[in-house]
Amino acid sequence: MTRATDATVPASRWRRAGAAALSLLPSPDDYRPAKRTWRRDLIAGVTVGIVALPLALGFGVSSGLTAEQGLITAIVAGLVAAVFGGSNVQVSGPTGAMVVVLLPIVASHGMGAIAAVSVLAGIAVLAAGALRLGRAVSFIPWPVIEGFTLGIALIIFMQQVPLVTSPATPHAGEHSSNAIVAAVQSVIEADWSYVPWGLGAVAIVAACMLIAPKIHPSLPGSLIGIAIVAVLAVVLPTPLAVIGVLPSTLPAPSLPSIDPAALGALVPAALTVAALAAIESLLSARVAASLADTGPYDPDRELVGQGLASVASGLFGGMPATGAIARTAVNVRSGGRTRIASITHAIVLLLIVLVASGPVGMIPLAALAGVLMITATRMVHAATVRSILRSTRSDAVAFVITAVITVSFDLIVAVGIGVLSAGVFALRNLSRATGVRREDLAGPAQPGDERIAIIRFDGPLFFAASDRVFETVTRMKGVSVVILRMSQLELVDASGARVLTEIVQSLERRGVTVLIKGVQPGHEELFRTVGVLDSLRHHKHLFADLPSAIEHARSHIAREAAGSR
Repeated sequence: MTRATDATVPASRWRRAGAAALSLLPSPDDYRPAKRTWRRDLIAGVTVGIVALPLALGFGVSSGLTAEQGLITAIVAGLVAAVFGGSNVQVSGPTGAMVVVLLPIVASHGMGAIAAVSVLAGIAVLAAGALRLGRAVSFIPWPVIEGFTLGIALIIFMQQVPLVTSPATPHAGEHSSNAIVAAVQSVIEADWSYVPWGLGAVAIVAACMLIAPKIHPSLPGSLIGIAIVAVLAVVLPTPLAVIGVLPSTLPAPSLPSIDPAALGALVPAALTVAALAAIESLLSARVAASLADTGPYDPDRELVGQGLASVASGLFGGMPATGAIARTAVNVRSGGRTRIASITHAIVLLLIVLVASGPVGMIPLAALAGVLMITATRMVHAATVRSILRSTRSDAVAFVITAVITVSFDLIVAVGIGVLSAGVFALRNLSRATGVRREDLAGPAQPGDERIAIIRFDGPLFFAASDRVFETVTRMKGVSVVILRMSQLELVDASGARVLTEIVQSLERRGVTVLIKGVQPGHEELFRTVGVLDSLRHHKHLFADLPSAIEHARSHIAREAAGSR
Protein backbone atom coordinates (compact mmCIF):
# COMPACT_ATOMS: atom_id res chain seq x y z
CA MET A 1 0.00 0.00 0.00
CA THR A 2 2.81 2.42 0.88
CA ARG A 3 4.59 1.79 -2.41
CA ALA A 4 1.42 2.42 -4.38
CA THR A 5 0.78 5.63 -2.49
CA ASP A 6 4.35 6.81 -3.02
CA ALA A 7 4.12 6.02 -6.72
CA THR A 8 0.99 8.12 -7.14
CA VAL A 9 2.70 11.26 -5.81
CA PRO A 10 4.93 11.87 -8.87
CA ALA A 11 2.01 10.98 -11.15
CA SER A 12 -0.26 13.54 -9.48
CA ARG A 13 2.47 16.14 -9.71
CA TRP A 14 2.86 15.45 -13.44
CA ARG A 15 -0.90 15.78 -13.89
CA ARG A 16 -0.95 19.11 -12.05
CA ALA A 17 2.04 20.33 -14.08
CA GLY A 18 0.33 19.25 -17.29
CA ALA A 19 -2.90 21.01 -16.33
CA ALA A 20 -0.94 24.17 -15.46
CA ALA A 21 0.84 24.08 -18.83
CA LEU A 22 -2.43 23.56 -20.71
CA SER A 23 -3.95 26.57 -18.95
CA LEU A 24 -1.39 28.74 -20.72
CA LEU A 25 -2.49 27.56 -24.18
CA PRO A 26 -5.53 28.40 -26.35
CA SER A 27 -8.68 26.33 -25.90
CA PRO A 28 -12.16 26.10 -27.47
CA ASP A 29 -13.54 27.88 -24.40
CA ASP A 30 -11.93 31.08 -25.68
CA TYR A 31 -14.54 31.26 -28.43
CA ARG A 32 -17.71 29.88 -26.84
CA PRO A 33 -19.22 33.34 -26.14
CA ALA A 34 -18.70 34.25 -29.82
CA LYS A 35 -21.95 32.44 -30.68
CA ARG A 36 -23.76 35.45 -29.18
CA THR A 37 -21.31 38.25 -29.88
CA TRP A 38 -19.67 37.53 -33.25
CA ARG A 39 -21.46 40.34 -35.11
CA ARG A 40 -20.36 42.95 -32.56
CA ASP A 41 -16.89 41.41 -32.52
CA LEU A 42 -16.54 41.81 -36.30
CA ILE A 43 -17.71 45.43 -36.20
CA ALA A 44 -15.35 46.19 -33.31
CA GLY A 45 -12.46 44.51 -35.12
CA VAL A 46 -12.97 46.61 -38.26
CA THR A 47 -13.22 49.76 -36.13
CA VAL A 48 -10.01 49.00 -34.23
CA GLY A 49 -8.21 48.13 -37.47
CA ILE A 50 -9.03 51.55 -38.90
CA VAL A 51 -7.92 53.29 -35.67
CA ALA A 52 -4.76 51.20 -35.46
CA LEU A 53 -3.52 51.94 -39.01
CA PRO A 54 -2.20 55.48 -38.42
CA LEU A 55 -0.87 54.53 -34.98
CA ALA A 56 1.05 51.54 -36.37
CA LEU A 57 2.55 53.65 -39.14
CA GLY A 58 3.37 56.52 -36.79
CA PHE A 59 4.94 54.42 -34.06
CA GLY A 60 7.06 52.64 -36.66
CA VAL A 61 8.49 55.95 -37.89
CA SER A 62 8.88 57.40 -34.37
CA SER A 63 10.90 54.37 -33.27
CA GLY A 64 13.61 55.27 -35.76
CA LEU A 65 12.44 52.38 -37.93
CA THR A 66 9.98 52.40 -40.86
CA ALA A 67 6.23 52.62 -41.23
CA GLU A 68 6.38 49.17 -42.79
CA GLN A 69 7.84 47.66 -39.60
CA GLY A 70 5.14 49.29 -37.50
CA LEU A 71 2.47 47.84 -39.76
CA ILE A 72 4.07 44.36 -39.76
CA THR A 73 4.14 44.44 -35.96
CA ALA A 74 0.49 45.39 -35.72
CA ILE A 75 -0.51 42.54 -38.05
CA VAL A 76 1.71 39.69 -36.88
CA ALA A 77 1.93 40.48 -33.19
CA GLY A 78 -1.71 41.54 -33.08
CA LEU A 79 -2.82 38.18 -34.48
CA VAL A 80 -0.53 36.01 -32.33
CA ALA A 81 -1.34 37.86 -29.10
CA ALA A 82 -5.06 37.66 -29.84
CA VAL A 83 -4.90 33.88 -30.16
CA PHE A 84 -2.41 33.04 -27.40
CA GLY A 85 -2.87 35.92 -24.92
CA GLY A 86 -4.72 35.81 -21.62
CA SER A 87 -7.26 38.56 -22.35
CA ASN A 88 -10.37 38.19 -24.48
CA VAL A 89 -10.25 41.78 -25.73
CA GLN A 90 -6.61 42.89 -25.63
CA VAL A 91 -5.36 44.51 -28.85
CA SER A 92 -1.58 44.35 -29.27
CA GLY A 93 0.92 46.07 -31.52
CA PRO A 94 3.50 48.86 -31.47
CA THR A 95 2.94 51.39 -28.67
CA GLY A 96 4.27 54.74 -27.58
CA ALA A 97 6.02 53.35 -24.53
CA MET A 98 7.92 50.87 -26.69
CA VAL A 99 8.90 53.67 -29.07
CA VAL A 100 10.61 55.44 -26.19
CA VAL A 101 12.72 52.38 -25.41
CA LEU A 102 13.51 51.41 -29.00
CA LEU A 103 14.73 54.80 -30.19
CA PRO A 104 18.02 54.73 -28.20
CA ILE A 105 18.53 51.07 -29.16
CA VAL A 106 18.28 52.01 -32.84
CA ALA A 107 20.68 54.89 -32.24
CA SER A 108 23.23 52.59 -30.57
CA HIS A 109 22.90 49.37 -32.58
CA GLY A 110 21.13 50.28 -35.81
CA MET A 111 17.79 49.26 -37.31
CA GLY A 112 19.02 45.74 -38.05
CA ALA A 113 19.28 44.91 -34.36
CA ILE A 114 15.59 45.47 -33.59
CA ALA A 115 14.37 42.15 -35.00
CA ALA A 116 16.91 40.31 -32.82
CA VAL A 117 15.94 42.39 -29.78
CA SER A 118 12.29 41.58 -30.46
CA VAL A 119 12.97 37.83 -30.50
CA LEU A 120 15.17 37.93 -27.39
CA ALA A 121 12.68 40.09 -25.49
CA GLY A 122 9.81 37.82 -26.55
CA ILE A 123 11.63 34.78 -25.20
CA ALA A 124 12.16 36.58 -21.87
CA VAL A 125 8.47 37.56 -21.60
CA LEU A 126 7.45 34.02 -22.55
CA ALA A 127 9.69 32.63 -19.79
CA ALA A 128 8.15 35.04 -17.28
CA GLY A 129 4.71 33.73 -18.15
CA ALA A 130 5.83 30.10 -17.85
CA LEU A 131 7.29 30.93 -14.42
CA ARG A 132 3.94 32.39 -13.31
CA LEU A 133 5.18 35.94 -12.75
CA GLY A 134 2.05 37.59 -14.14
CA ARG A 135 0.78 38.88 -10.78
CA ALA A 136 3.92 40.93 -10.17
CA VAL A 137 2.39 43.99 -11.85
CA SER A 138 0.01 44.35 -8.88
CA PHE A 139 2.98 45.63 -6.86
CA ILE A 140 3.18 48.80 -8.98
CA PRO A 141 1.25 51.61 -7.25
CA TRP A 142 -1.26 53.73 -9.14
CA PRO A 143 0.70 57.04 -8.79
CA VAL A 144 3.77 55.32 -10.28
CA ILE A 145 1.71 54.06 -13.24
CA GLU A 146 0.28 57.54 -13.86
CA GLY A 147 3.71 59.18 -13.54
CA PHE A 148 5.05 56.62 -16.02
CA THR A 149 2.18 57.44 -18.40
CA LEU A 150 2.73 61.19 -18.11
CA GLY A 151 6.43 60.81 -18.91
CA ILE A 152 5.71 58.59 -21.91
CA ALA A 153 3.09 61.02 -23.23
CA LEU A 154 5.55 63.92 -23.04
CA ILE A 155 8.25 61.90 -24.81
CA ILE A 156 5.90 60.79 -27.60
CA PHE A 157 4.79 64.37 -28.18
CA MET A 158 8.36 65.66 -28.32
CA GLN A 159 9.42 62.87 -30.68
CA GLN A 160 7.06 64.25 -33.33
CA VAL A 161 8.64 67.72 -33.42
CA PRO A 162 11.40 66.72 -35.91
CA LEU A 163 8.73 65.44 -38.34
CA VAL A 164 7.14 68.89 -38.35
CA THR A 165 10.27 71.04 -38.60
CA SER A 166 12.08 69.42 -41.51
CA PRO A 167 11.37 67.11 -44.46
CA ALA A 168 14.51 65.11 -43.65
CA THR A 169 14.00 62.80 -40.67
CA PRO A 170 17.20 62.81 -38.56
CA HIS A 171 19.20 59.62 -38.76
CA ALA A 172 20.15 57.73 -35.63
CA GLY A 173 22.89 59.54 -33.76
CA GLU A 174 22.31 62.95 -35.40
CA HIS A 175 20.20 64.15 -32.50
CA SER A 176 20.21 63.40 -28.79
CA SER A 177 18.51 60.20 -27.63
CA ASN A 178 16.60 62.34 -25.10
CA ALA A 179 13.32 63.35 -26.73
CA ILE A 180 13.17 66.84 -25.23
CA VAL A 181 16.77 67.66 -26.18
CA ALA A 182 16.21 66.26 -29.68
CA ALA A 183 13.06 68.38 -30.07
CA VAL A 184 14.97 71.51 -29.10
CA GLN A 185 17.77 70.60 -31.55
CA SER A 186 15.26 70.09 -34.36
CA VAL A 187 13.66 73.50 -33.69
CA ILE A 188 17.08 75.19 -33.74
CA GLU A 189 17.92 73.47 -37.04
CA ALA A 190 14.40 73.82 -38.48
CA ASP A 191 13.70 74.47 -42.15
CA TRP A 192 11.39 77.45 -41.65
CA SER A 193 10.02 77.20 -45.17
CA TYR A 194 8.81 73.71 -44.28
CA VAL A 195 7.46 74.42 -40.77
CA PRO A 196 4.17 76.10 -41.90
CA TRP A 197 3.33 73.06 -44.05
CA GLY A 198 4.15 70.68 -41.20
CA LEU A 199 2.13 72.65 -38.66
CA GLY A 200 -0.74 72.91 -41.14
CA ALA A 201 -0.83 69.12 -41.55
CA VAL A 202 -0.80 68.68 -37.76
CA ALA A 203 -3.59 71.25 -37.36
CA ILE A 204 -5.83 69.50 -39.92
CA VAL A 205 -5.37 66.10 -38.31
CA ALA A 206 -5.85 67.50 -34.80
CA ALA A 207 -9.04 69.29 -35.83
CA CYS A 208 -10.47 66.12 -37.38
CA MET A 209 -9.60 64.04 -34.31
CA LEU A 210 -11.26 66.57 -32.01
CA ILE A 211 -14.35 67.32 -34.12
CA ALA A 212 -15.19 63.91 -35.62
CA PRO A 213 -16.20 62.21 -32.32
CA LYS A 214 -18.58 65.11 -31.60
CA ILE A 215 -20.34 64.49 -34.90
CA HIS A 216 -20.54 60.73 -34.33
CA PRO A 217 -18.56 58.54 -31.89
CA SER A 218 -17.75 55.95 -34.55
CA LEU A 219 -16.11 58.38 -36.99
CA PRO A 220 -12.34 57.68 -37.20
CA GLY A 221 -11.06 61.24 -36.89
CA SER A 222 -7.41 60.29 -37.26
CA LEU A 223 -8.01 58.45 -40.53
CA ILE A 224 -10.17 61.26 -41.89
CA GLY A 225 -7.50 63.83 -41.06
CA ILE A 226 -4.74 61.75 -42.61
CA ALA A 227 -6.82 61.23 -45.76
CA ILE A 228 -7.44 65.00 -46.12
CA VAL A 229 -3.75 65.83 -45.68
CA ALA A 230 -2.73 63.06 -48.11
CA VAL A 231 -5.14 64.33 -50.77
CA LEU A 232 -3.92 67.91 -50.32
CA ALA A 233 -0.32 66.72 -50.59
CA VAL A 234 -1.13 65.08 -53.94
CA VAL A 235 -3.18 67.95 -55.31
CA LEU A 236 -1.00 70.83 -54.12
CA PRO A 237 2.74 71.24 -54.72
CA THR A 238 3.68 70.79 -51.06
CA PRO A 239 7.14 69.92 -49.71
CA LEU A 240 5.65 67.48 -47.19
CA ALA A 241 7.72 64.30 -46.78
CA VAL A 242 5.71 61.10 -47.18
CA ILE A 243 6.03 57.53 -45.91
CA GLY A 244 7.24 56.23 -49.24
CA VAL A 245 6.90 52.89 -50.97
CA LEU A 246 5.37 50.10 -48.87
CA PRO A 247 5.44 46.42 -49.84
CA SER A 248 2.18 44.90 -51.03
CA THR A 249 2.81 41.65 -49.13
CA LEU A 250 4.24 40.56 -45.82
CA PRO A 251 7.90 39.52 -45.91
CA ALA A 252 8.77 35.85 -45.48
CA PRO A 253 9.66 34.91 -41.88
CA SER A 254 13.33 34.30 -41.13
CA LEU A 255 15.64 34.15 -38.15
CA PRO A 256 17.24 37.55 -37.52
CA SER A 257 20.99 37.64 -37.80
CA ILE A 258 22.68 38.15 -34.45
CA ASP A 259 26.32 39.13 -34.28
CA PRO A 260 27.84 37.11 -31.39
CA ALA A 261 30.11 40.07 -30.60
CA ALA A 262 27.07 42.35 -30.18
CA LEU A 263 24.99 39.83 -28.25
CA GLY A 264 26.34 40.99 -24.88
CA ALA A 265 25.13 44.53 -25.60
CA LEU A 266 21.76 43.41 -27.00
CA VAL A 267 20.76 41.21 -24.07
CA PRO A 268 20.43 44.11 -21.55
CA ALA A 269 18.46 46.08 -24.14
CA ALA A 270 16.22 43.06 -24.75
CA LEU A 271 15.60 42.63 -21.02
CA THR A 272 14.59 46.28 -20.75
CA VAL A 273 12.18 45.81 -23.66
CA ALA A 274 10.84 42.60 -22.07
CA ALA A 275 10.21 44.31 -18.73
CA LEU A 276 8.34 47.13 -20.44
CA ALA A 277 6.34 44.74 -22.63
CA ALA A 278 5.29 42.70 -19.61
CA ILE A 279 4.35 45.72 -17.48
CA GLU A 280 2.42 47.56 -20.18
CA SER A 281 0.59 44.46 -21.42
CA LEU A 282 -0.51 43.39 -17.94
CA LEU A 283 -1.65 46.89 -17.04
CA SER A 284 -3.60 47.14 -20.28
CA ALA A 285 -5.24 43.75 -19.77
CA ARG A 286 -6.18 44.63 -16.20
CA VAL A 287 -7.74 47.94 -17.25
CA ALA A 288 -9.60 46.23 -20.11
CA ALA A 289 -11.14 43.73 -17.68
CA SER A 290 -12.61 46.66 -15.73
CA LEU A 291 -14.14 48.44 -18.74
CA ALA A 292 -16.91 45.91 -19.36
CA ASP A 293 -17.95 42.33 -18.71
CA THR A 294 -15.34 40.77 -20.99
CA GLY A 295 -14.59 37.75 -18.84
CA PRO A 296 -11.54 37.18 -16.64
CA TYR A 297 -7.98 37.49 -17.87
CA ASP A 298 -5.05 35.23 -17.07
CA PRO A 299 -1.92 37.36 -16.46
CA ASP A 300 0.46 34.41 -16.90
CA ARG A 301 -1.11 33.39 -20.19
CA GLU A 302 -1.05 37.05 -21.24
CA LEU A 303 2.73 37.07 -20.80
CA VAL A 304 3.02 33.88 -22.83
CA GLY A 305 0.92 35.38 -25.62
CA GLN A 306 2.82 38.67 -25.66
CA GLY A 307 6.13 36.81 -25.64
CA LEU A 308 5.11 34.73 -28.64
CA ALA A 309 3.82 37.89 -30.35
CA SER A 310 7.19 39.66 -30.07
CA VAL A 311 9.03 36.55 -31.24
CA ALA A 312 6.75 36.25 -34.27
CA SER A 313 7.08 39.97 -35.01
CA GLY A 314 10.88 39.70 -34.92
CA LEU A 315 10.83 36.74 -37.30
CA PHE A 316 8.91 38.88 -39.82
CA GLY A 317 11.28 41.83 -39.37
CA GLY A 318 8.97 43.78 -37.05
CA MET A 319 9.48 45.34 -33.64
CA PRO A 320 8.54 44.26 -30.10
CA ALA A 321 4.85 44.54 -29.28
CA THR A 322 2.76 45.11 -26.18
CA GLY A 323 -0.87 45.34 -25.28
CA ALA A 324 -2.17 48.78 -26.33
CA ILE A 325 -4.63 50.28 -23.87
CA ALA A 326 -5.99 52.91 -26.29
CA ARG A 327 -6.79 50.37 -29.02
CA THR A 328 -8.04 47.87 -26.44
CA ALA A 329 -10.41 50.49 -25.02
CA VAL A 330 -11.71 51.24 -28.53
CA ASN A 331 -12.28 47.52 -29.01
CA VAL A 332 -14.31 47.17 -25.80
CA ARG A 333 -16.33 50.34 -26.36
CA SER A 334 -17.10 49.26 -29.94
CA GLY A 335 -18.67 46.03 -28.67
CA GLY A 336 -15.76 43.59 -28.82
CA ARG A 337 -16.15 40.77 -26.33
CA THR A 338 -14.08 37.86 -27.70
CA ARG A 339 -10.78 37.29 -29.46
CA ILE A 340 -12.54 37.43 -32.81
CA ALA A 341 -12.45 41.23 -32.59
CA SER A 342 -8.68 41.39 -32.09
CA ILE A 343 -8.11 38.80 -34.82
CA THR A 344 -10.34 40.81 -37.19
CA HIS A 345 -8.30 43.94 -36.45
CA ALA A 346 -5.13 42.16 -37.64
CA ILE A 347 -6.88 40.84 -40.76
CA VAL A 348 -8.13 44.34 -41.64
CA LEU A 349 -4.57 45.68 -41.45
CA LEU A 350 -3.33 42.79 -43.58
CA LEU A 351 -5.95 43.55 -46.25
CA ILE A 352 -4.82 47.18 -46.28
CA VAL A 353 -1.26 46.01 -46.98
CA LEU A 354 -2.41 43.68 -49.75
CA VAL A 355 -4.83 46.11 -51.40
CA ALA A 356 -3.91 49.69 -50.52
CA SER A 357 -0.15 49.85 -49.87
CA GLY A 358 0.26 52.42 -52.67
CA PRO A 359 -2.13 55.06 -51.27
CA VAL A 360 -0.86 54.44 -47.73
CA GLY A 361 2.68 55.21 -48.89
CA MET A 362 1.51 58.71 -49.92
CA ILE A 363 0.62 59.71 -46.36
CA PRO A 364 2.73 62.68 -45.17
CA LEU A 365 4.87 62.06 -42.09
CA ALA A 366 3.65 65.32 -40.56
CA ALA A 367 0.11 63.92 -40.59
CA LEU A 368 1.26 60.91 -38.61
CA ALA A 369 2.98 63.31 -36.22
CA GLY A 370 -0.36 65.04 -35.69
CA VAL A 371 -2.04 61.74 -34.84
CA LEU A 372 0.61 60.88 -32.27
CA MET A 373 0.61 64.38 -30.75
CA ILE A 374 -3.12 64.17 -30.09
CA THR A 375 -2.75 60.58 -28.89
CA ALA A 376 -0.08 61.73 -26.42
CA THR A 377 -2.25 64.52 -25.03
CA ARG A 378 -5.14 62.08 -24.57
CA MET A 379 -2.96 59.75 -22.53
CA VAL A 380 -2.88 62.32 -19.71
CA HIS A 381 -6.05 63.23 -17.82
CA ALA A 382 -5.88 66.51 -15.92
CA ALA A 383 -8.39 65.27 -13.33
CA THR A 384 -6.21 62.25 -12.59
CA VAL A 385 -3.09 64.39 -12.19
CA ARG A 386 -4.92 66.78 -9.85
CA SER A 387 -6.32 63.96 -7.73
CA ILE A 388 -2.87 62.42 -7.25
CA LEU A 389 -1.18 65.73 -6.44
CA ARG A 390 -3.92 66.51 -3.91
CA SER A 391 -4.04 63.02 -2.35
CA THR A 392 -1.05 62.43 -0.07
CA ARG A 393 2.44 63.87 -0.09
CA SER A 394 4.00 60.44 -0.59
CA ASP A 395 1.80 59.61 -3.60
CA ALA A 396 2.45 63.02 -5.14
CA VAL A 397 6.20 62.63 -4.70
CA ALA A 398 6.17 59.12 -6.24
CA PHE A 399 4.14 60.45 -9.19
CA VAL A 400 6.49 63.39 -9.85
CA ILE A 401 9.67 61.33 -9.40
CA THR A 402 8.46 58.67 -11.84
CA ALA A 403 7.46 61.24 -14.47
CA VAL A 404 10.72 63.18 -14.22
CA ILE A 405 12.95 60.10 -14.38
CA THR A 406 10.91 58.69 -17.29
CA VAL A 407 11.56 61.83 -19.31
CA SER A 408 15.16 62.29 -18.18
CA PHE A 409 16.60 58.79 -18.06
CA ASP A 410 14.91 55.45 -18.62
CA LEU A 411 11.43 53.97 -18.37
CA ILE A 412 12.36 50.86 -16.41
CA VAL A 413 14.60 52.83 -14.06
CA ALA A 414 11.69 55.24 -13.56
CA VAL A 415 9.29 52.44 -12.63
CA GLY A 416 11.87 50.89 -10.31
CA ILE A 417 12.62 54.16 -8.50
CA GLY A 418 8.94 55.06 -8.42
CA VAL A 419 8.03 51.74 -6.82
CA LEU A 420 10.97 52.08 -4.40
CA SER A 421 9.95 55.58 -3.33
CA ALA A 422 6.32 54.52 -2.94
CA GLY A 423 7.46 51.53 -0.90
CA VAL A 424 9.58 53.70 1.39
CA PHE A 425 6.65 56.05 2.03
CA ALA A 426 4.30 53.10 2.56
CA LEU A 427 6.64 51.59 5.13
CA ARG A 428 6.94 54.93 6.88
CA ASN A 429 3.16 55.30 7.04
CA LEU A 430 2.75 51.71 8.18
CA SER A 431 5.34 52.18 10.91
CA ARG A 432 3.41 55.21 12.15
CA ALA A 433 0.36 52.96 12.48
CA THR A 434 2.19 51.01 15.20
CA GLY A 435 0.68 52.20 18.45
CA VAL A 436 2.57 52.01 21.77
CA ARG A 437 0.95 53.77 24.72
CA ARG A 438 0.68 53.49 28.47
CA GLU A 439 -2.75 52.70 29.93
CA ASP A 440 -4.14 53.39 33.37
CA LEU A 441 -5.13 50.48 35.58
CA ALA A 442 -8.87 49.93 35.58
CA GLY A 443 -10.92 50.01 38.79
CA PRO A 444 -10.21 51.55 42.19
CA ALA A 445 -6.58 52.52 42.70
CA GLN A 446 -4.52 50.57 45.17
CA PRO A 447 -1.26 51.48 46.92
CA GLY A 448 1.68 50.86 44.60
CA ASP A 449 -0.34 51.06 41.35
CA GLU A 450 1.83 53.98 40.26
CA ARG A 451 4.73 51.50 40.00
CA ILE A 452 2.82 49.30 37.51
CA ALA A 453 2.85 50.24 33.81
CA ILE A 454 0.50 48.70 31.27
CA ILE A 455 1.92 49.10 27.76
CA ARG A 456 -0.58 48.47 24.97
CA PHE A 457 0.56 47.57 21.45
CA ASP A 458 -1.71 48.27 18.49
CA GLY A 459 -1.36 47.65 14.75
CA PRO A 460 1.68 46.11 13.05
CA LEU A 461 5.09 45.66 14.64
CA PHE A 462 7.84 45.25 12.08
CA PHE A 463 11.37 46.40 11.34
CA ALA A 464 10.51 49.99 10.38
CA ALA A 465 8.91 50.69 13.77
CA SER A 466 11.23 48.62 15.98
CA ASP A 467 13.57 51.42 17.12
CA ARG A 468 10.71 53.74 18.06
CA VAL A 469 8.96 50.99 20.01
CA PHE A 470 12.14 50.07 21.90
CA GLU A 471 12.85 53.66 22.92
CA THR A 472 9.23 54.33 23.94
CA VAL A 473 9.04 51.36 26.29
CA THR A 474 12.54 51.23 27.77
CA ARG A 475 12.83 54.93 28.68
CA MET A 476 10.09 54.66 31.34
CA LYS A 477 11.22 55.48 34.86
CA GLY A 478 9.91 54.75 38.34
CA VAL A 479 8.16 51.45 37.60
CA SER A 480 8.71 48.00 39.08
CA VAL A 481 6.37 45.94 36.90
CA VAL A 482 5.58 46.35 33.19
CA ILE A 483 2.66 44.52 31.59
CA LEU A 484 3.06 44.21 27.81
CA ARG A 485 -0.47 43.98 26.43
CA MET A 486 -0.34 42.10 23.09
CA SER A 487 -3.97 41.27 22.28
CA GLN A 488 -4.33 44.11 19.73
CA LEU A 489 -1.01 43.46 18.02
CA GLU A 490 -1.53 42.64 14.33
CA LEU A 491 1.29 41.85 11.90
CA VAL A 492 4.61 40.91 13.56
CA ASP A 493 7.81 40.10 11.69
CA ALA A 494 11.09 38.70 13.01
CA SER A 495 12.46 42.20 13.65
CA GLY A 496 9.37 43.11 15.64
CA ALA A 497 9.62 39.94 17.70
CA ARG A 498 13.31 40.58 18.25
CA VAL A 499 12.69 44.09 19.59
CA LEU A 500 10.17 42.63 22.05
CA THR A 501 12.90 40.26 23.23
CA GLU A 502 15.31 43.18 23.66
CA ILE A 503 12.66 45.17 25.55
CA VAL A 504 12.08 42.31 27.99
CA GLN A 505 15.81 41.74 28.48
CA SER A 506 16.53 45.46 28.95
CA LEU A 507 13.79 45.91 31.56
CA GLU A 508 14.68 42.72 33.43
CA ARG A 509 18.35 43.83 33.64
CA ARG A 510 17.13 46.98 35.39
CA GLY A 511 15.20 44.87 37.90
CA VAL A 512 11.81 45.55 36.30
CA THR A 513 9.52 42.52 36.20
CA VAL A 514 7.92 42.02 32.78
CA LEU A 515 4.54 40.32 32.33
CA ILE A 516 3.10 39.55 28.92
CA LYS A 517 -0.64 39.38 28.36
CA GLY A 518 -2.66 38.23 25.34
CA VAL A 519 -0.19 36.62 22.95
CA GLN A 520 -2.22 35.64 19.89
CA PRO A 521 -1.97 32.01 18.69
CA GLY A 522 -0.56 33.14 15.33
CA HIS A 523 2.34 34.92 17.06
CA GLU A 524 3.19 32.31 19.69
CA GLU A 525 5.50 30.18 17.55
CA LEU A 526 7.44 33.24 16.34
CA PHE A 527 7.77 34.53 19.91
CA ARG A 528 9.15 31.19 21.04
CA THR A 529 11.56 30.93 18.12
CA VAL A 530 12.97 34.45 18.49
CA GLY A 531 13.14 34.24 22.30
CA VAL A 532 10.46 36.64 23.52
CA LEU A 533 8.93 34.15 25.91
CA ASP A 534 12.27 32.70 27.04
CA SER A 535 13.37 36.18 28.08
CA LEU A 536 10.70 36.33 30.80
CA ARG A 537 11.95 35.83 34.34
CA HIS A 538 9.41 33.05 34.94
CA HIS A 539 7.12 31.03 32.72
CA LYS A 540 4.17 32.09 34.90
CA HIS A 541 4.64 35.66 33.70
CA LEU A 542 2.59 34.89 30.59
CA PHE A 543 -1.17 35.62 30.96
CA ALA A 544 -4.29 35.16 28.89
CA ASP A 545 -6.34 37.99 30.50
CA LEU A 546 -5.57 41.43 31.89
CA PRO A 547 -7.15 41.11 35.39
CA SER A 548 -4.91 38.11 36.15
CA ALA A 549 -1.85 40.01 34.98
CA ILE A 550 -2.74 43.06 37.10
CA GLU A 551 -3.37 40.88 40.14
CA HIS A 552 0.04 39.24 39.71
CA ALA A 553 1.70 42.65 39.25
CA ARG A 554 0.13 43.95 42.48
CA SER A 555 1.38 40.89 44.32
CA HIS A 556 4.89 41.73 43.12
CA ILE A 557 4.53 45.31 44.36
CA ALA A 558 3.21 44.05 47.72
CA ARG A 559 6.15 41.65 48.17
CA GLU A 560 8.55 44.43 47.18
CA ALA A 561 6.99 46.77 49.74
CA ALA A 562 7.09 44.09 52.45
CA GLY A 563 10.75 43.37 51.73
CA SER A 564 11.69 47.01 52.13
CA ARG A 565 10.25 47.29 55.63
